[in-house]
Amino acid sequence: MKRIKPFLFATTFFCAFTSCNKMEKVHADYNVIPHPNSIVMEQGRSFLLTPETRIIYPKGNGALCETAYLLSEYIEQSTGYSLQVVADQSVTPGKNIILSLNMKHANPEGYKLEIKRESINITALTEAGVFYGVQTLRKSIPARATEMAVELSPAVITDAPRFSYRGMHLDVGRHLFTVDFIKKYIDILALHNVNHFHWHLTEDQGWRIEIRKYPELTRKGSMRDETVIGRNTGVYDGKPYGGYYTQDEIREIVEYASARFITVIPEIDLPGHMLAALTSYPKFGCTGGPYKVASEWGVFDDVICAGNEEALTFLEDVLTEVMDLFPSQFIHVGGDECPKTKWKKCPKCQARIKAETLAQDKTHSPEENLQGYVIRRMEKHLNKNGRLLIGWDEVLEGGLAPNATVMSWQGEKGGIAAAKMEHPVIMTPNTYLYFDYYQSKDIENEPFAIGGFVDMPTVYNYEPLPAELSREEQKYIIGCQANMWTEYMPTSLQVEYMLLPRIAALSEVQWSMPENKDYDQFLQRMPRLLDIYDREGYNYAKHIEAFLPQKTEEQNVEQKAAL
Repeated sequence: MKRIKPFLFATTFFCAFTSCNKMEKVHADYNVIPHPNSIVMEQGRSFLLTPETRIIYPKGNGALCETAYLLSEYIEQSTGYSLQVVADQSVTPGKNIILSLNMKHANPEGYKLEIKRESINITALTEAGVFYGVQTLRKSIPARATEMAVELSPAVITDAPRFSYRGMHLDVGRHLFTVDFIKKYIDILALHNVNHFHWHLTEDQGWRIEIRKYPELTRKGSMRDETVIGRNTGVYDGKPYGGYYTQDEIREIVEYASARFITVIPEIDLPGHMLAALTSYPKFGCTGGPYKVASEWGVFDDVICAGNEEALTFLEDVLTEVMDLFPSQFIHVGGDECPKTKWKKCPKCQARIKAETLAQDKTHSPEENLQGYVIRRMEKHLNKNGRLLIGWDEVLEGGLAPNATVMSWQGEKGGIAAAKMEHPVIMTPNTYLYFDYYQSKDIENEPFAIGGFVDMPTVYNYEPLPAELSREEQKYIIGCQANMWTEYMPTSLQVEYMLLPRIAALSEVQWSMPENKDYDQFLQRMPRLLDIYDREGYNYAKHIEAFLPQKTEEQNVEQKAAL
């Protein structure tokens, strides 16, 4: 973790050029994104944030120590000066920002942010709640307040998220991104109060996670010979492409995310989307190959052989190593887009269908029931190790595994069905939350994309609780998530562009109560967040600027001077 410079040096250096009492002042603004549930302005004098302010955390609490140093870094990014971080037992009187766990709240991620003349107090039931209070504070401070004292008016902010699961997805199977960019992606999620990072690690086009028991997965399966140009045009670039994350790199990323109270959920897509695995180990396929890591996009008939006991043991072995790397309660097994063509002709698969009595029923073919068998078997393996299975809504085929959580991506139909069956559901409908879709209808001036159209208002106005469900059934919707599939995103800059600023709209869908949402008012709050994007150099889509309040000429001059 980055550590701040010694406090004495920072203060002496700063005050050598300007009196701390005569610093130019700039005002904070609590109208952040996502907007807090309650902001009550109070009477009295403001808190003045200066280089002499200290951040206090409870002695012995390592998580809040991490959060205190993160807050110091956030403030340094905005103001240019570092704040001293100290444990509570070394506190002396003065203007302090105090982090503490002394709040009773029904929601473990709720917090109270109280600004007084002499102190700023962030209290919560859990360390995660304190972290979200810190996010509100950091976003309240102007993004470019360099060498200024920040004046924070007295107020009491009480807040808590609507949903416990607030997710954002990234596919690294189609295109691979560096460890540094994954950390940057996680930082962006933290800025928007997202608490789950869904990391899609395996695909037909590349296997991206080191599995030590099966080294061929990364030796062969992580590389494709070339990549198709455009939407499966039949023209290829002729350039080998690939790579993977080592187990040490994965642990580093998991730890980085954990410090920001983000849980990393790995996805090992099975039993379909496994061409990279079959290229590495042809014996696990129905035909024995030869197979080739896919160089184009789509759905392929060659999938894992569900009748091959050794192949199913291979899947269990992979999940065992995955569980060792990721402490998350949830493990995602995909379960989507698995053609049954090979299974229908495979003697081993047909023998499995007969042995397990997976015959045709009223709603499912024998092969769909075979998929259900594979998913239930993987779930048993995960449950035995204290983990829970998540799958895309195709896991409903062949009967839903007893403890499965469903991600509903093909609209809301699968999520509605799973909620009626009293299974946890995460809504990820492509019509509202697929960030690989175009965000402008002027596609000639947009980066090349898969198609579709999901703009900011579409994201913002999404309601994750379907009206078709009763109030009791709606309780099974535990949250929602946007998905970032990267067939047409070869660079991290393009990923940023497709993510930002739509994730800002997503954050209010995930965090805010419906009665507190208003798109026009949301637009009024966007400029402060865009200032942070600009300061950090994020590559965001500028379409929204046409709908934002216009800055005065004086504000434009100030911004240019800051730049």
